[in-house]
Formats: sequence, structure tokens, C-alpha cells
Amino acid sequence: MLTILLTAIVIINLLFIYTLVKDLIKHKDEVMSEPASTIWTPIAQVIIYFLSTFGISDFAISTALYPKAKWVSMKKLPGTLNTQCVIPVFVMALAYINSISVGVTTLLVCIVCQVIGAYVGPYFVVKLPEKVIKNFVVVGLLVASLLILAGKFNWIPANGTATELTGTKLVLTGLLMFVYGALNNIGIGSYALTMATVYAMGMNPAAAFPIMMGACTFSVSIGSMQFIKLQDYSRKITMMSVFGVIGVLIAVFLVKSLNTQMLQWVVLVVLLYSAVSLFMAGRKESEA
Repeated sequence: MLTILLTAIVIINLLFIYTLVKDLIKHKDEVMSEPASTIWTPIAQVIIYFLSTFGISDFAISTALYPKAKWVSMKKLPGTLNTQCVIPVFVMALAYINSISVGVTTLLVCIVCQVIGAYVGPYFVVKLPEKVIKNFVVVGLLVASLLILAGKFNWIPANGTATELTGTKLVLTGLLMFVYGALNNIGIGSYALTMATVYAMGMNPAAAFPIMMGACTFSVSIGSMQFIKLQDYSRKITMMSVFGVIGVLIAVFLVKSLNTQMLQWVVLVVLLYSAVSLFMAGRKESEA
């Protein structure tokens, strides 16, 4: 089953890469005219996905950075958050599923449910007004901040030992993963939410990583192909996301552990600042 799962991961991501390259070739004259920095975007990708490999949400960091840097419009931000992470998360999934033990049935349920949520999401997101998307992004930043705080103050249990879920817990986790897959498409990352769910279900905290990466590598690739089809993403940022693989490989093979405690406080401050900034900007626009 594990071999079949890994093979499926490779196939779905190769299909995404084919879809992306086809779209980039079709719009090759437009790609480099997009506003994202040719120099700083690759550097940002390395840093973002280095941190993401340790469970610090790439959605949250990118959401805090991109609007400030004016690299992508708020309308195309949700699609970009999804498309840019496909290739780096593909590498993460292969690394974590091979190295951390988690029940195959649990893993498959989480993956399938999140994929279904991710598949239906883009068709609703592209119809949302920019103001609504901005509000969702603010909520996503606040949710990510709250979950970081919950972990800091032990409001969420993180000492479980289970590697497999059954019965009601498995059904509930599947339903939540469906919701997280849909939330990905409006810019609310699923890493922190998945971690909180895994902890609450009494699972070994390490099991969060193969579940997060395994579910995301399917859900974001499938959801992202819809965003590409709907032309609702930044091609330039997504093309440069290949540099994120460098950050993943450094984290997996060179940096075996990272003191994320201080980093989480820094990320928390950045997320709250970004949420307040976006909220205040939205209020000013409404008043104007």
C-alpha cells in the first residue's frame, strides 16, 4: 500500500508539473512582466520552504509577505499560495512518508478527504470578490496565530502516542480534513489545523508531518490544476517555487532539528501584524 501511495504521489505531481509547464509556455510573454521580484522571490522561496519543512506554515508566511511586497494581487493570492507550494510539498511528502510511521488507512482517509475538499474549492474561490478574499485571509492569519498560541500554552494536548485512528475519531478526522482542503483554496493553510487535529485525536505529534504533507501533496496539486485552468494565480511566483526545493533539502538532510520555539514567536508577531494591517487597509477602503 505504501508503494502504491508513493507512486500515486509521483504521478499526480508530474501531472501538475505538465499542466503548469504547458500554461507557462502558452503565456511565456506575460510571465516575466508580473510584479514579483526576480531576485528576491527565489530567496524567499528557499526560506519559506525551509521553515515549512519544520511545520511553520508557508501559507501564513507568504500571506504576510506577498501583499506587503506587492508581488501578487489579493484576488490571485489564494491560487498562488496553492500553486507555489506543490513542488516543495511533493519533496516533503516523499521525505516524511518514508521516514515517519503512521497507519496507512489513517493516511489514506486524510488524503482522500482533503483532496475532495481541495477539488471543489477553486470553483467557488474565483467567484469571490477581492474584499471577501481579504477577509478570509485575515481570518486565516488569526486562526494560525491562535493555534500557535494554543501550542505555546499547552491548550492543545501534544503528548499522544497513537499512529492509527479508528471508528469515530477516524470519521471526524476525515470530515475535518475535507474542510481543511476547502480552506486551502481561500488562503487558509492546513498545517496548523492538521497539527491541532492530530494532537487532539491523541496521535503521536510526529504523525502530523506525513499526514500534513501526504494530504497536501495531493490536495494542493489537484486544487492548483483548477487554479491554473481558471487562470487565477501568479505564474512567476509559481515558476520560481522550484527554488523552495533547496530549502526543503537543506532542512531534511543538513539541518536535522531546528529550535522552532523562538521562530514561532517571531512568526506569531508577523502574522498578527499582517492581520491587523490587512484589516485596517480593508476598513480604509470601505470608508473611502
